Amino acid sequence: MNALAFGYDFKEIQDKVSLHLRPWHRSFQFWVRAADIYTGYKVFQLRVSLVKYPQKKQAMWDKQHELAADKIYAMCYDLGGFFLKIAQIIGKPDLAPAAWVKRLVTLCDQAPATPFDAVQLVLEEEFGRSISEIFENFDVNPLGSASITQIHRARLRGDKNDVVVKVQHPGIQDLMMTDIRNLQAFALYIQKTDIKFDLFSVTKEMEKQIGYEFDFLREANAMERIRRFLYENNKKTPVLVPRVLRGLATRRVLVMDYIDGVPILNLGDEMDKRGINPGGKMATSAKQNILKSLTLAYGQMILKTGFFHADPHPGNILICKGSESGCIARLRASEGSTRPVEVGFADLVLAMADSNPVKATESYRELGIDTVSNCKNEQQEMLRLAQTMFDTKLPPGVVMLQPFSEDASIKKIGVQSFPEELFSVLRTVHLLRGLSVGLGINYSCAEQWRPIAEEALYNAGRLKGANRTKVSNPGRFFWRY
Repeated sequence: MNALAFGYDFKEIQDKVSLHLRPWHRSFQFWVRAADIYTGYKVFQLRVSLVKYPQKKQAMWDKQHELAADKIYAMCYDLGGFFLKIAQIIGKPDLAPAAWVKRLVTLCDQAPATPFDAVQLVLEEEFGRSISEIFENFDVNPLGSASITQIHRARLRGDKNDVVVKVQHPGIQDLMMTDIRNLQAFALYIQKTDIKFDLFSVTKEMEKQIGYEFDFLREANAMERIRRFLYENNKKTPVLVPRVLRGLATRRVLVMDYIDGVPILNLGDEMDKRGINPGGKMATSAKQNILKSLTLAYGQMILKTGFFHADPHPGNILICKGSESGCIARLRASEGSTRPVEVGFADLVLAMADSNPVKATESYRELGIDTVSNCKNEQQEMLRLAQTMFDTKLPPGVVMLQPFSEDASIKKIGVQSFPEELFSVLRTVHLLRGLSVGLGINYSCAEQWRPIAEEALYNAGRLKGANRTKVSNPGRFFWRY
């Protein structure tokens, strides 16, 4: 649908937006709903503890998860904003119950869209011109809508190729800051009562990273930097980043090349259309190549420069035809360290790949991860904790990680202090694991990153005479805009 003659009522839009974004109303809604979900699980734990039969217990847990999933979905969808980010983080098959994943995965790029009349206002405010002067065609219906932005397909005047226009939802920054502060208060409570992990530091880093995402000029620079890095460090770049149209980039709008592709969440359906058995050898090989390409790109970015795309959730990944830079994180030296964090993380990668508990313990201390143990085999549990947090491989026979179960390492080793700058690495690894579980491929990113980690340590003078393994490049895919 062409939107060049679309009309709008400015006051009506302002009234709708201001009503939706009242901070006190959002805060009230969050606390009422979060308390309902939390107390629901607490009461259920008491009920299920009285049941003797395992099968009945499992059936009860499944029903409770389904009930909670509907409530979590409703909260994230209704409130939008930062809670859509939360849905992306927790809605992973290796971490959350299946009922949660089934509901939350649909929020990846199908968040509530901003009406086009409001989008048009943002575009004309940023460019200082009517959209009819810039675009020959502009689709009213967005290709996708996420927590901060939505994207539209368009065509510039005098051009034969389509572009993608990425536009911020109006008023979204204030809304998300309100959400984050509520979540920080909730995190402080949870880490004192249920989870022995420094969740507050994680939410502080999230606050900083989210702040960066509101500056599209910064994102454009990051896209070009990563695009150049991947081309310069590979004979054939494992992922593609689309070209930014510099004359059409502002703080709230970003225009880039349109590259077609299949969303990774729709990969199974696409294989069915092509007559490929999703469980066959050809499909398995294709999935392995996708994960190898993605993991190679991340290994190079994290361990070679510490500057990387930190938002690899399924909604940001297209297969064979499209890409995006998204959220960019810069690894900094953690407090008290005299060398780059990426070198310290390289030590941890080798410790995980070698299953070396002594090196894992030393690496945690060097990275500034402060832990307290209440178990006898502390070093072995420290290795398990490191692999749970920073590797993608699941133990044999395990399909869901359940990091907060009674037998989990995090219950035996509390994380009292977690460097904020490592959160983006943690989130990236967990999202990679979620993708691998979703594709049915169990692999270790630490093992694949070994040669890159060895090279980083060798260049830093930490490893002498290293036998550096050649890094293979299995193919390409694209990040989505």
